[in-house]
Amino acid sequence: MTDSAPVHGTWEPHPAARWEDGFLSGNGHHGALVSGDPNDERVVVTHHTLVRPNGRDPRPPQLADDLPALQDRLLAGDTTAAESFTDGRPLQWAQPFHPAFQIRLRRPHGESPDYRREVDFATGVVSTTCAGRAGRVFVSRADDVLVQQVSGPGLTLDIDLDHRLPGAPVGLGVGHGAVLTPEGALLSLRARYPDSDLACTGVTLLTVTGGTTTLTPPGVHIEGARSVLLLTRVHRHTGELDVVAQGRALRDLPTGYDELLDRHTALHRTAYERVTLDLAADPAERALPGSELLKRPHSAALLERLFAAGRYHLLSASGLFPPRLTGLWTGDWNTAWSGAFTNDANLNLQTASAAAAALPEVTEAHANLIHRQLPDWRDNARAVFGARGAVAPAHTDGESGHSYHFSREYPLHLWTAGADWLLKPLVDHDETHGTRDPRTAAALAEVALFYEDFLTRTDEDGRLVVVPSYSPENRPAGASWGTLNAAMDLSAARHALLTAAAYHPGPDADRWRALADRLPPHRINADGALAEWAWPGLEDSYDHRHLSHLYGVWPLDEITPYDTPELAAAAHRALELRGAENDSAHGHLHHALIAARLRDGDRVAHALGQVLDGDFFHASLMSAHYPNRNVYNADAAHTLPAVLIEMLVQSTPDRLVLLPALPAAYPAGALHGVRTRFGAELDLTWTRDGAAVVIRPGRTQTVELRTSSGTESLHLVAGEDHTLALREW
Repeated sequence: MTDSAPVHGTWEPHPAARWEDGFLSGNGHHGALVSGDPNDERVVVTHHTLVRPNGRDPRPPQLADDLPALQDRLLAGDTTAAESFTDGRPLQWAQPFHPAFQIRLRRPHGESPDYRREVDFATGVVSTTCAGRAGRVFVSRADDVLVQQVSGPGLTLDIDLDHRLPGAPVGLGVGHGAVLTPEGALLSLRARYPDSDLACTGVTLLTVTGGTTTLTPPGVHIEGARSVLLLTRVHRHTGELDVVAQGRALRDLPTGYDELLDRHTALHRTAYERVTLDLAADPAERALPGSELLKRPHSAALLERLFAAGRYHLLSASGLFPPRLTGLWTGDWNTAWSGAFTNDANLNLQTASAAAAALPEVTEAHANLIHRQLPDWRDNARAVFGARGAVAPAHTDGESGHSYHFSREYPLHLWTAGADWLLKPLVDHDETHGTRDPRTAAALAEVALFYEDFLTRTDEDGRLVVVPSYSPENRPAGASWGTLNAAMDLSAARHALLTAAAYHPGPDADRWRALADRLPPHRINADGALAEWAWPGLEDSYDHRHLSHLYGVWPLDEITPYDTPELAAAAHRALELRGAENDSAHGHLHHALIAARLRDGDRVAHALGQVLDGDFFHASLMSAHYPNRNVYNADAAHTLPAVLIEMLVQSTPDRLVLLPALPAAYPAGALHGVRTRFGAELDLTWTRDGAAVVIRPGRTQTVELRTSSGTESLHLVAGEDHTLALREW
């Protein structure tokens, strides 16, 4: 596309002074946060399972017996009825995510000429070079181990595992271990949570080449070595961990750095390189360090690098679980909002690109979280609603899927749209790959069963009413949070029932479709906007960070400019009226995703500009929740690739939309490898003079093509490339 290729990594000429600026590596289980200090290297180690016991009561509230009375009061016009629909517990947060410890490598202080630290997105390797010494860190997808190598002439190092990170509890029970081994040493650190039998233990095996190794408890001193290889794993456990057995397991791994890296990159590089974006950026800007590039928020090179970094970080954070609010990383025990999985917006925004950006690894991690928590979802349905089936919680720490995080101002236990919201990416995956995962089919059936039992109340026209209903995390003007017929709840119920019917043809499908047909339509308010609550008399509160009511536009295809133009116009009006409230990054990018579906490139550009101009990104290219890099948070970093893809290519199982919302600032570019929901791989290039598309279909079918020039039918044959040339876009 251009004389030089987009950059698939980032670099800095200085060490990270703050942990937020440390470069990241991860395999979806373990994470590493690397500062790159040549004289005091700190690698913060994390693991998805590390959540601190906080005394919460994880049971869902037993409220089913009181539900009919609540429904009666809400239907009778009592707008505050839901405020007392709790079991009296104060607000409980999910168990907070925390770091394990930091691996510290200290050298005698000296000059650090020719310093450079960088991260290679294609390999996941974070490297530091300085004064003839080199350090490299990656987290292996093949062997689930953190690999760190230091090399250079006559290395003198003091190495230990250090639990002293910001916010570490005062009562943490810490125990260290250090023994010499034939290859070097074995270090361990156990941190037992206060008033708990639970602990996390890290084990690091050192292989030292050359020089001498001596014990200096709690670590070791190395003198005159040529290289040191460190292999680290973390375990969360009860009782005591058998450190010797864990050391043997590390010793059984390949002993060479290069072999370990090759095993890892065979998996990581393959996934990372499937999709690339080129915005014809200035080669000189592409060569800049990330911190300098961030000072040029209107640079195409910045957007290219953030797209690449977003895919890299999303892949690296996904494995055992999908990304948390902080991805897979934190350097502080006091993570904002517990570093939980927040299901009422953030998680789905972060994973929004998984299907189109060819990252099934992310979708599988997302599925892992859902399927291990389905029993808890069933408990939620029974306890709160007296229903069969499943209801997802709004927050989870990864251990419990029960709804226990709620309060008067956040009645999240009343939110019934969560299961559909969380299952939608699994449905997108099935459509993209032309298969139907039986686990997804079974979960969809459970959600449909819930709606069968829950949707029993009707309005004066005989339409079903969603009562109680909740639109995260907003409330109507002049009314309370728990209410009736939130637009998101209507869309989710309709979509869940119809999707379950598609997966389960037969009598169940007929019953579920009939139930969906009885749901009321969306309401257009006096401002011409799609109302956030379809119940008459409930007025919109426009200044809010969430856009839950536009769920039918994105991620669903319920409201489109092509099939439902009147509703699409009302949704667009609702988007125009929506405020940014506290400038949360997820709100701006959620806005951009919806604007792209509504073909509004100017609004996409404005929303992107709010994030790029707002100083949301750290030098690590991980993001913050608020402007001015306030509160470490992965929403912007992980969501941005989805926005860029949606403004270029959109698809459904029977439609392809090309260049629907391209901002004028990017008149030329190329997107390679994107996947469609009709099972094709697609390459798109565009300039001011036109666009070219190569479609590589995986199955034979006819789809509708939408461009600015109009509509036409494409007949695609499996295995045969289909090429298009567009004069206008």
